[in-house]
Amino acid sequence: MSTTLVTNIGSLVTNDPAQGAGTGPLGLIRNAAVVMEGERVAWVGEAAAAPAADTSYDARGRAAIPGFVDSHSHLVFAGDRTEEFNARMSGRAYSAGGIRTTVAATRAASDEALEANLTHYLREALRQGTTTFETKSGYGLTTHDEARALRIASAHTDEVTYLGAHIVSPDYADDPAAYVELVTGDMLDACAPHARWIDVFCEKGAFDGDQARAVLTAGRAKGLHPRIHANQLSYGPGVQLAAELDAASADHCTHLTDADVDALANSRTVATLLPGAEFSTRAAWPDARRLIDAGATVALSTDCNPGSSFTSSMPFCIALAVRDMGMTPDEALWSATAGGAAALRRTDVGRVTPGARADLALLDAPSHVHLAYRPGVPLVSEVWHRGRRTTGHAG
Repeated sequence: MSTTLVTNIGSLVTNDPAQGAGTGPLGLIRNAAVVMEGERVAWVGEAAAAPAADTSYDARGRAAIPGFVDSHSHLVFAGDRTEEFNARMSGRAYSAGGIRTTVAATRAASDEALEANLTHYLREALRQGTTTFETKSGYGLTTHDEARALRIASAHTDEVTYLGAHIVSPDYADDPAAYVELVTGDMLDACAPHARWIDVFCEKGAFDGDQARAVLTAGRAKGLHPRIHANQLSYGPGVQLAAELDAASADHCTHLTDADVDALANSRTVATLLPGAEFSTRAAWPDARRLIDAGATVALSTDCNPGSSFTSSMPFCIALAVRDMGMTPDEALWSATAGGAAALRRTDVGRVTPGARADLALLDAPSHVHLAYRPGVPLVSEVWHRGRRTTGHAG
């Protein structure tokens, strides 16, 4: 395999604490270089010590970071909810019911339209530095539509999540128990071959704790690992259930008791925070500081979806987390890269270390701190994905 040297990097975030003495979890190296061999990182260190490579690329003093790992998105959908957003910004409160609008549009869309929409947003995310993403079903809510959403998504990423339990299907509005039976029965059978994860929206207006437990345990019996939408709109059992079932992540975590925080801090479950949702719904911000100080692992993700967080920008979420959630710029970047990898139980992404996948974003800035320091500015100027400089899409 050919090798590529990216050199003259002003500052390189590796997320390897063994690198860059005194720079903490980011493992920051000044005047750095990276050697990529095929799709993997072969070497990192100071540019002056870099080995020879087949080709070289001059980073011209720019900062470099690992590609972002977006561990929570909803990208297989059709339709638009501009009117809902406009009304909400004019004073109407957000509730889970808006999902039904997207369900109707998604059911009516062709496979080709759904895939075209998905790849559009993947390219958009890649331009902003996202090289790994998770995405969910949840806008079909029939066996056929959930399975086809997962089939479409699985052509673009290994991190595919079955979310038949997004809300109770409108077709079962008068019999939620029958819908849970479908989600844990025939629908699960059809969807499991296309997914790695199973998720449930555990919330008032969606699924209660007992229903969420039934969904996640059924999925686990089929080989799908749990993750959960937990404690977004109110206090509830979601976080405790996540810790009990060893879910990879509890996502949102906006309303937490001390016991919830302790459960996250004393488990492998990652608290995935989604500030785009709070921005778009004018809701209370998650308290990242409280979680980090307690020892919980925190990830940041976009929650990109057409209703409550229609952004694909991880840099935007970093800026929000620093401004409104008590995170430092270093913590926010770690959570958007290594934290996202932890939420997917991956060790090959979210870091720039030998053996990791060669995913790298170059910033038109001297430091990663500029992601929060210059909010809204498109600082990602080059993206290396699987060892290639690319304008394709993440995966």
